[in-house]
Amino acid sequence: MNSFASFPMREELAQAVKDMGFETPTPIQLKVIPTLLTEPKDIIGLAQTGTGKTAAFGLPLLHHTDVNKKNVQCLILSPTRELCMQIVEELKKYGQHMRGLKVAAVYGGVPISGQIRDVRANPQVVVATPGRLIDLLERKALSLDEVQYVVLDEADEMLNMGFREDIDFILKNTPEREHTWLFSATMSNEVRGIAKRFMKKWEEFSVGSANMTNENIDHQYYVTNNHNRYETLRRLLDFTPGIYGIIFTRTKQDCQDISEKLMRQGYHVSPLHGDMDQKMRSKVMERFKNKTLQAIVATDVAARGIDVNDITHVINYELPDDPEVYTHRSGRTARAGKSGICMSIVSPKEISNIRQIERIVKQRFHKSDIPDGAEVVRKRLFFYLEQIANSVPQDDFAALYQANIHERFEDMDKDELIRRLIWLQLKDTIDMYNDSEDLNAGYDNTSRERGKGNKTVRLFINLGIKDGFTNSDKLLQFITESTDIEANTIDRITVRDLSSFFNVPYSAAEYIIQVLSQKKHKGRKVRLEEAEQRDRERAAAGGGSYGGNRRPNDRPSYGDRPSYGGGRDRSGDRGGDRGGSQKFNRRNDNKR
Repeated sequence: MNSFASFPMREELAQAVKDMGFETPTPIQLKVIPTLLTEPKDIIGLAQTGTGKTAAFGLPLLHHTDVNKKNVQCLILSPTRELCMQIVEELKKYGQHMRGLKVAAVYGGVPISGQIRDVRANPQVVVATPGRLIDLLERKALSLDEVQYVVLDEADEMLNMGFREDIDFILKNTPEREHTWLFSATMSNEVRGIAKRFMKKWEEFSVGSANMTNENIDHQYYVTNNHNRYETLRRLLDFTPGIYGIIFTRTKQDCQDISEKLMRQGYHVSPLHGDMDQKMRSKVMERFKNKTLQAIVATDVAARGIDVNDITHVINYELPDDPEVYTHRSGRTARAGKSGICMSIVSPKEISNIRQIERIVKQRFHKSDIPDGAEVVRKRLFFYLEQIANSVPQDDFAALYQANIHERFEDMDKDELIRRLIWLQLKDTIDMYNDSEDLNAGYDNTSRERGKGNKTVRLFINLGIKDGFTNSDKLLQFITESTDIEANTIDRITVRDLSSFFNVPYSAAEYIIQVLSQKKHKGRKVRLEEAEQRDRERAAAGGGSYGGNRRPNDRPSYGDRPSYGGGRDRSGDRGGDRGGSQKFNRRNDNKR
């Protein structure tokens, strides 16, 4: 059975599917639908967002619904009102030929009185968010006593949002429940815990790895300093004319602030977050689907109900705290077999987070340079040239205005006319990016600031043989993997028992110190500094010098040597004379 026509569905559903133009099922639909139609059982369906899970459970659910009964037979729980509304809309399409079918939506953010009327009209199917459903149960406005089927859609996200107790309460109030269908993008311990508590012997249907992202997504990341994060976002938007995407933020306040700044600067964007009322959120989604918005700025929760197949880009303004949330974000693009790009803006100290996400999604991310002003102008130039080349004016336009156009420009040659037209399109971009700064956090940027050319600097690091770096290759691997610096940038590595030294270009030193100083190795904070500066400080303190130039045997014993750990001994305890400096650093961090 590799087509919808071959599924043994009731006639009304088969006709609706045909009307909607569905022919070939997606992998999750192909695995789940035949089983649930012919042999209903408890199941877990694992598949990424955008793979057709609504039809996978919706068609079998309606197939088993008795429209002659005037009670709630099927309950679907979803994490957000957007997703709730989307599911209801889809179910109504599937059931358009089922006379007597009623589907009710129950979600927060709107007056409850209208939903009380809806559930008292005896729907057979209720789609609900947990909080509002419990509110209706406590008001005795709705009974789940005769519910036979319960679907938990996006179960992992509901648990991430703190709905575990609500789900427990709801499932305990479905005494006649015969089957539970759980759908999730990831199989966490919490999801498995729900299955163990409330499901009978279940069958698991998985499409690919539970944490695998779509292979059609190009994962890119851009490294910049925190204070340049917003300007980097603008640069990326300007560099991708024609973008149709979602910009993810961590908080509702960031979502609102960033969208307002972008709108003031002429970008066609709008926020989408939980503090907006339902009417406003629906209006934003309508504008987005109509493509009058080039992007929406959204929180993770608000974006759960977005069902758009043409999204070209996902931009992570900041990485999510939970690496698995990345799979949900990136899954908004490259849907329905198309390709897409997921961009992440990270600070140097967040590069390790990228590595963690790479391990989870089992895909390599590409480090990309933030484009400079000339690249932005050039990209937009070719975009406008392509638009002009592909445009087809209406026939009556030429008939009405050809004579006026010809008369006005008959003395101007073609090349001059083209130059002026393109200049009108690009002059604002050219003005904006005239002498624009390099936003990349790294040694290319510091090179221009230092003006040191190809000179090198020797760095000290408080790691050595006793930390497991028994040779220079192991230390080199640690440095390159932690910083994304090319191996040929580093030379003259000297590894000792308790410390090591290595040379890097002046242009790379500041970046490497900044990144590696955020790391820990086997629980001990990594510390770097320029060996020459450290020698001067030690000499001033009467401690002598051995900044990588003395023979190893001349080194004082561990117990006698002065501390080079920035006021921290080998056990990690901070020395008293460093307290002021540590507080100063914390204040700087907070300012950023």
